[in-house]
Amino acid sequence: MNELDRTIHEPARLRVLTILSGVDVADFNFLLSTLGLTKGNLSSHMDKLEKAGYVEIVKSFSGRMPHTEFRLTPQGQEALEAYWRDLDAIRAMQVPKE
Repeated sequence: MNELDRTIHEPARLRVLTILSGVDVADFNFLLSTLGLTKGNLSSHMDKLEKAGYVEIVKSFSGRMPHTEFRLTPQGQEALEAYWRDLDAIRAMQVPKE
């Protein structure tokens, strides 16, 4: 059995990747309000996910206002699917309670 991906296993990052797997793109404010994280905390998690190659970050401006969008990369999609398979394998090993 594979070891769970520690980058994904952190609860906030798992929630981010799960949300991104269901949309084409999500902006910073949407994730901020949906996840209930602080700006600094969300930025830190997104930095780790980007460095792992799981998320693409696209920064732009609308006039003078910065706008940041996030997309799940193909590598991120594969990693998330592998994470769920590994978690299912762990669950399958459990002995039912009587």
